Amino acid sequence: MHTSPQRPRPPAGWRRHLARLPIHFFRAGLGPLFGGRLLLLIHTGRQSGLSHEVVLEVVTRDRHRGTWTVASGFGPDAHWYRNLRRTPQATIQFGRGYHVVTAQFPTSEEGGRIMTEYARRRPRAAGALCRYTGFPTDGSVTDFRTAGEQIPFVRLQSDESV
Repeated sequence: MHTSPQRPRPPAGWRRHLARLPIHFFRAGLGPLFGGRLLLLIHTGRQSGLSHEVVLEVVTRDRHRGTWTVASGFGPDAHWYRNLRRTPQATIQFGRGYHVVTAQFPTSEEGGRIMTEYARRRPRAAGALCRYTGFPTDGSVTDFRTAGEQIPFVRLQSDESV
């Protein structure tokens, strides 16, 4: 297991436009097309104070507690992650519904549990996330737990429906 992963760089040029394409689907009210796998995060820029949008994969969702957990594939330096660290209040669009949320940052130990559970439910997606973030795994629980301890996760706690 790597201790300092080679994190991917955010897409640039045409790849950035392609990566941001799902934002337009959400804006058009087509969020349900993603089958609960993606959400649109609307957050505040830490320097500009302007509203920004990013589409993220939902790692876990707890309907009873009103939470969604997402991972920062680009690590702790991802703009959206840094923005939530500064201003944890945000809004998400999940399906067609909007929710006011507050970002919470699980401990590394919690991250290990989150990744282990994600790998149990979606082994291929969890393996892809680990490889993408620079933590190749052999598919073992130990490897997924170790990777999850180093991947920054964010739990989005619903404050109320908008």
